[in-house]
Amino acid sequence: MAAGNASCTDFTLRGLFGAGPAAGLVFAVISVIFLTALTANAAMILLIRAVARLHTPMYFLLSHLSLIDMLYISTIVPKMLADRLRGRSSISFAGCAAQHFLYLTLVGAEFFLLGLMAYDRYVAICRPLRYPLLMSRRVCWLIVAGSWLGGSLDGFLLTPITMSFPFCGSRDIDHFCEAPAVLRLACADTALYETVMYACCVLMLLTPSSVVVASYARILAAVHRMSSAEGRRKAFATCSSHMLVVALFYGAAVYTYMVPHAYHTPEQDKVFSAFYTILTPMLNPLIYSLRNRDVAGALRRALRRGSREAF
Repeated sequence: MAAGNASCTDFTLRGLFGAGPAAGLVFAVISVIFLTALTANAAMILLIRAVARLHTPMYFLLSHLSLIDMLYISTIVPKMLADRLRGRSSISFAGCAAQHFLYLTLVGAEFFLLGLMAYDRYVAICRPLRYPLLMSRRVCWLIVAGSWLGGSLDGFLLTPITMSFPFCGSRDIDHFCEAPAVLRLACADTALYETVMYACCVLMLLTPSSVVVASYARILAAVHRMSSAEGRRKAFATCSSHMLVVALFYGAAVYTYMVPHAYHTPEQDKVFSAFYTILTPMLNPLIYSLRNRDVAGALRRALRRGSREAF
C-alpha cells in the first residue's frame, strides 16, 4: 500500500475490505451493490418523472429520497473502490472534512425527509379532502428544502468541531470519515463534545421520529375505523413500504450515534456503517418498487414498452 507516503496531515482509510482472499469478494459485492443502488434510484427518479400517474406529492418526495440516496452512497463508496484498485488508502485532511460534512448533511436530510413523508401519508389517509391544499406543490418544495436545510445545519455545526481536535497518534480510520471513527483518533478530551453531539443526534432523530410515530398512530386509528377491507388493505400497503425504510435507516443510526461508545466495537461499527451507508440506498428503491403497486405497475409497463420498441 502507498499509504506510508501520505502527508502527516492525511488519514488512512482502512475501508471495509480487510485482507486475505475474502477482500476480492467483498470488493465485488460492494461494487455490485453500488451499481445497483445508482441504477435503481435513477430508474425510480426517471419513472416518477415519466409516468403522469406518479405525479403526486408522495412520489415527488420519493424521487427526492432517491436523489439523496444516490448522493449519499456516492459520497463514500467510489473513494473506497478507487483506493482498493489503486492500492492507496489515504485521504487528505480537507478530503476527510468534506466527506464528513457531506455524509452528515445527506444523513440529516434523509432523516427529516423520511419523517415528513409520514406526514404526507397521514394527510392522504386521515384528511383526504384537504390533501390537495395541505400537500400542495409549494408545501412539497418546502418539505424538500426544509430537509436539506436541517441536514446542512447538522453538517455545518458538527464538522468544524470534529475536525478541530488535535490528532497526534494513529491516523488510521476504520472505514470512512464519520464522527465516531474520527473522534477515536483525537488526543484531546472529547467528552463534552460527544455529549453535545449526542444531544444533537437525539434531536435529529427524535424530531422526525416523533412525526413518524404521531402520523402513524393517527393512521392506524383511521384505518381501524374503516369499514372497507379493501380500503384497509390499500392503506396498509401504502404505508408499509415507508415504515420498513424508516425502521431500517433509523435503527442503524440509533446504534451508531445514540448507543454509548463503550458498547461499540470496530467490527460492529463497520457492519452498521456498511448497512446504512451502502445497503440502505440500494434497498430503499427496491422496497418501494416491490411493495408499491403503482410503482411496480408503472415499471412493468415501461419495461414492456421498452422491449416492444427494442424489437
